[in-house]
Amino acid sequence: MTDTAPDPSAARTLWDLLDLRAARTPDRPALLQEDRSVSFGALRGRAERTAAGLYGLGVRPGTVVAWQLPTRIETVVLSLALARLGAVQSPVIPFHRDREVGFVLRESRAEYFAVPGTWRGYDHTALARRLGAKNVLETYDRLPDGDPRVLPAPPAEGTSVRWIYWTSGTTSDPKGVLHTDRSLIAGGSCLAHALRPAPSDVGSIAFPYAHIGGPDYLVMLLLYGFPAVLFEKFALPEALAEYRRHGVTTAGGSTAFYSMFLAEQRKRPGEKVIPTLRLLAGGGAPKPPELHHAVVREMGVRLSHGYGMTEVPMITMGDPADDPELLAGTEGRPPEGMEIRIVDGEVRLRGEAVCRGYLDPEQTAAAFDEEGFLRTGDLGHLTDEGYLVLTGRLKDVIIRKGENISAKEIEELLHRHPAVADVAVIGLPDAERGERVCAVVEQPPGAAGLSLAQVTEHLRAAGLSAHKLPEQLEVVDALPRNDALRKVLKYKLRERYSGSAAPGRPAPGSPTQGSPTQGSPTQGP
Repeated sequence: MTDTAPDPSAARTLWDLLDLRAARTPDRPALLQEDRSVSFGALRGRAERTAAGLYGLGVRPGTVVAWQLPTRIETVVLSLALARLGAVQSPVIPFHRDREVGFVLRESRAEYFAVPGTWRGYDHTALARRLGAKNVLETYDRLPDGDPRVLPAPPAEGTSVRWIYWTSGTTSDPKGVLHTDRSLIAGGSCLAHALRPAPSDVGSIAFPYAHIGGPDYLVMLLLYGFPAVLFEKFALPEALAEYRRHGVTTAGGSTAFYSMFLAEQRKRPGEKVIPTLRLLAGGGAPKPPELHHAVVREMGVRLSHGYGMTEVPMITMGDPADDPELLAGTEGRPPEGMEIRIVDGEVRLRGEAVCRGYLDPEQTAAAFDEEGFLRTGDLGHLTDEGYLVLTGRLKDVIIRKGENISAKEIEELLHRHPAVADVAVIGLPDAERGERVCAVVEQPPGAAGLSLAQVTEHLRAAGLSAHKLPEQLEVVDALPRNDALRKVLKYKLRERYSGSAAPGRPAPGSPTQGSPTQGSPTQGP
């Protein structure tokens, strides 16, 4: 492996990739956070000592370890230590609560659960105890430590399932997505080879490291040997000082990030909000072309957007050198080895970056066609030049700030409210979030009026995670239905409300809409 022509095929496993990078550039910075810096060599050393500490606690190759940790240097170290052992790790987004975490622990049969203790005012240890988690480890700033000489040999191959990521998809319960080291390396390689960072670049990880984007970005760091700044809590304008302090050159995450950076730039027209920034990049949510052009025009940077999902960490990625219209209007091109087939308008995928399926064999059987292509549920087409254009989704799923949200889960909980006769939850285009969650409610006769604050309170009490709470409420006399089975026609609701004002600013002639100041969730990216 070299800095100028990295070859991911030289690494069978994620640990191999770290080994190769640490041997080549041991003193080069890898991870930066506030006033801390860890080099690639030190990262390998700390991960191996942590692996030995975990081994002393009973973690072995194949042991299932779930972890719900914020984006910190220690989280990356722990994950790499588990990779060194060949354990099966199941990352959990930090803001998930009882419903999701309980399901993950049960379905994965996790034997260990690593949590940060009390973090941002929430007691994760109490959550773990309440759910009956086995072997709870508090690993916020202190990691298990041991002598690496006790360790068995690292994993010899990277094709065994050693990762369980979670996606809500179109069902109310999460789906456990099975990945291997090789599938994660293949996904991260797509991102890396499209963006082609230089060793002098400084990246950033401002999204949850437990997201499938975590290993994507880590693979890129290991292939190209440049550092990334980690943000445990991301909010603008507060985070700008860290971007400037470390001279970040590439940033992003998803559509929501682009919008937030653009909003800050508009406060300082003519002055670059991050002087060293040259590129915004990300994926995970729809990208309006007008937002792309505004970012490029007003921030003076390139914007490369990609297409990925939990099942396939990176499918296509825009090349910063591409024509601006291609970058704005497409999702980029797939890397070598990623096969894209369009069947009846649906995007289907086959390649090394595709997951091995789901924990539930029935879900796996339904997800792949007879030729082994993954059915994405997304609609699109390929241009003559091989660029992918997405046009919609078959799946009834909302993508808000890069996170999949099940409409069905929210609907089922809202059906329990006495003032709700029927409800349809839809995603509406949103410049900041990619999509916002809108609940359209049909009330029973004689019911009292319903506000967004009341809806939010009900869903919070039912245990719904804050990032899934609706930002918009519309109350209608009757939901639109078809003439056969009286199925609710959600596409008609999307058509009706896609042009509506932002929450709290009803469009002319729109039904009653709740005010975000009365219970609307305030969320980070």
